[in-house]
Amino acid sequence: ASDVYKRQELIERISQQKRVAALMVYQNDRKKDSLVASVIGRDATQWSKVVFINKGTRDGIKNNLAVVTNLGVIGQIIHSGFTTSKVLLTIDSRSAVDAVFQKSRVSGVVVGTGEKQCQVKFVPNTAKVQVGDRVLSSGLGGIFPKGLVIGTVSQVERKKQGLFQEITLTPSSDFSNLEEVLVFLS
Repeated sequence: ASDVYKRQELIERISQQKRVAALMVYQNDRKKDSLVASVIGRDATQWSKVVFINKGTRDGIKNNLAVVTNLGVIGQIIHSGFTTSKVLLTIDSRSAVDAVFQKSRVSGVVVGTGEKQCQVKFVPNTAKVQVGDRVLSSGLGGIFPKGLVIGTVSQVERKKQGLFQEITLTPSSDFSNLEEVLVFLS
């Protein structure tokens, strides 16, 4: 039985190393001070979508730092303890990220819904937005660096009344099985 356990442990370690390696390649490409952290807990109520990571103020973590994976934006630090921190995910209904559509350069704000999707708010009815368009962080708001992938447009609805379109965004990162993340320290 111990052989089976050892093999399982090895498989786990190798897959973790692969995930961390992918993060580190991304880390080097971004040329930013950052730190790899492991997700050690999650707290998901109906509206709240939060994870806990194993790094804190002792490691240089402070509030309002951007948290990402090599696939894109995850969220931001909302509470940093000495050895652990709390990350507000972009799908949380309290989350808002200044964004820009990659193709059209139209700006908007990505807000969480508490579900698996987000919405892009304040996009004028006249703006050309299509399903499949990529949405990036705009760099405004001071938390997320410019040009990080947030997600892809999955639905567009132009209302007869009102100034803005209703746009649904599918996040580029899979929040259901987050294991390691990257925290931008600057």
